[in-house]
Amino acid sequence: MTPWSAKVSPANPRPEYPRPQLVRKDWLNLNGLWDFKEGTTTDSLTMPDRFEQKILVPFPVESALSGVMKHVDRLWYHRKFRLPVNWAGQHIRLNFDAVDWITEVFVNKKKVGTHQGGYDAFSFDITSFLVKGEQDVMVRVYDPTEAYGQPRGKQTTKPVGIMYTPTSGIWQSVWLEPVDSDYISDIALVPDVDQQRLTVTVNAAQKQNLSVIVRAKDGKQTVGTVSGKEGSALTINIPQAKLWSPDNPFLYDLEIELKKGAVVTDKVASYFGMRKIALAGDGGFKKIYLNNKFVYETGVLDQGFWPDGIYTAPTDDALKYDLVQAKNMGFNLIRKHLKVEPQRWYYWADKLGILVWQDMPSINSYLPKDAIRPAIDKDAFKNELTAMINTHRNSPAIILWVLFNESQGYHDSGDLVEYIHQLDPSRLINEHSGSIFYGHGDITDRHSYPAPSCPESKTKAIVIGEFGGIGYKYIGHTWAAKADGYTNAVNPADLVFLYTEFNDKLRDFKNHNGLSASIYTQLTDVETETNGLMTYDRIPKYDVREINRLNTYHFSKPAFETIIPAADQLPQEWKYTFQLPTGNWKSESFDDNDWSTGKGGFGKNKNFSHTDWATDDIWLRKTFNIGTLSKEQIDKLIVHILYDRDIEIYINGVSAFVDHGSRNAYENRNISQEAKNAIHTDQPNIIAVHTKKRTGQFIDVGLYRLLPDTYKTDK
Repeated sequence: MTPWSAKVSPANPRPEYPRPQLVRKDWLNLNGLWDFKEGTTTDSLTMPDRFEQKILVPFPVESALSGVMKHVDRLWYHRKFRLPVNWAGQHIRLNFDAVDWITEVFVNKKKVGTHQGGYDAFSFDITSFLVKGEQDVMVRVYDPTEAYGQPRGKQTTKPVGIMYTPTSGIWQSVWLEPVDSDYISDIALVPDVDQQRLTVTVNAAQKQNLSVIVRAKDGKQTVGTVSGKEGSALTINIPQAKLWSPDNPFLYDLEIELKKGAVVTDKVASYFGMRKIALAGDGGFKKIYLNNKFVYETGVLDQGFWPDGIYTAPTDDALKYDLVQAKNMGFNLIRKHLKVEPQRWYYWADKLGILVWQDMPSINSYLPKDAIRPAIDKDAFKNELTAMINTHRNSPAIILWVLFNESQGYHDSGDLVEYIHQLDPSRLINEHSGSIFYGHGDITDRHSYPAPSCPESKTKAIVIGEFGGIGYKYIGHTWAAKADGYTNAVNPADLVFLYTEFNDKLRDFKNHNGLSASIYTQLTDVETETNGLMTYDRIPKYDVREINRLNTYHFSKPAFETIIPAADQLPQEWKYTFQLPTGNWKSESFDDNDWSTGKGGFGKNKNFSHTDWATDDIWLRKTFNIGTLSKEQIDKLIVHILYDRDIEIYINGVSAFVDHGSRNAYENRNISQEAKNAIHTDQPNIIAVHTKKRTGQFIDVGLYRLLPDTYKTDK
């Protein structure tokens, strides 16, 4: 459970107003304890007469906070309510902010309507279904999860690896609001920084000679007003506009009135930010420009899962906390990964000032090789894509739509990119994050684990959509016993050291290779992944100020003295064997005279291989002498390594470094203090290595000493 679990009130969970960009003063929250019953495939349209248990809405049925904590693909919900007396004579709308996946709604035993989609808000006018006194609402839900080809992101009924516990049923707020028959259904806001104006389109549910008045305000001061016809694009001039950015997330307020003749039939409050995002030429590259300036996007992947609420944060403060911590760590960008959040998450991103890449949840995500792949429901994908963009298009924080991730559920990308551009020409489009690039959209995106590597392009913005994934298990705060990252750290200092290595590479890519953005994996642990900068229950694993220092590049370049060169510098001779050694092969006294001799690296690498290795395992040994290094200098020793997976390194029989991750480039890694203490000065030492073949096959090891002031904070 997170620290906010205890603050969840069963009487009034998630009590905050759910729709910050279209606010009315009157509303009624229906979150709380509902009756609950598991459905079956044989259920008729006859509604249940009895319910076995309660469920806490809006938490998904699989979550601990729901009170049910099990996966159910067919669900019935039920509750009663009374309307406020002063709502008499108005139209009553029943709002659902998200239900996964097909939803049928009944009011007073009569069917009101059906909705399909797991991530978008929907509502029904229930006025004609109401009776005197107490009202009865029942909701029927079906969620096939991976059994059907609908958008579902990282949800699966068989959580493993990078796939997690599913969310079924109601998982965002349910609420009521009274409106006139002529009411504002939605608004579209498009800022124009260059012309210092805002285009506003106000749409009404009934289009019968309606007019609108829109006022833009800076605090109490009105800075611009426009009136005109409902449904028309109206322009408000914003002189000397205060621009929205992560450094200054200024938001203007909006007051909007809908009128029929002289009568105001609806009034809503909203807000907007004056912000521009575009590509521009810069030093021979295309780069992402914010408000006509290049701002490097230091991003973090955020999957939006919670140990207590799964898809639903326990409180609004918890929802806000993740964004606050990301900013405290020096990130100015969040990639919201394969999930669409409730509208209040984007409100906090707007308010706090953090850029957002918004992913479209994927279809058929990471199914096992032997799994049946359901046919892709293209219509469902396009409908939910449309709803995502139309619902969140007014958020200044969102600067880019991500269409597909790593080819999961890929289809028709050229047509869909063009469709997104027509829906929202004011933002950038990432056709494929970390996958085959078909030439559409604005971005060239590579995923590179664990070390970042930079793609190339002269016509698209260059980004690293994912990298890193350094795992560290924070004892007492892991979801599963078997959990790790793409590479692993043994302590916070080890992680900070490797994080510095990666950011040093990013700094070079930014300065010399045209890189516009990078996304570190990830903000929090998620179930079996321990590669978060915070635990799953939101405890920072490392000094937040230290991560901020690294993310803002306030550290010096590294400098090294070579003790044992690796093959990327000068290939060295090693003793090696492919047969399991008899005896203690790690120790100084072990006799390796019958082992073969060859130059590193070993295995298959087009740049650095010098000795063939084709078996499952390889053992290596080498003698080295550090001369007269002092204890302080020995404490700065590191290994310089490139390997496929599962490595163990020993110095004089003492464990120096162990990892079960893999490398895509040479890395410098700390060695254990015990191994440093075991090193002899001015006499022979033995370094011994064992590694296994996994997906690739390569091993090379060097030994370096970090020179003084390396990675020191810039003054």
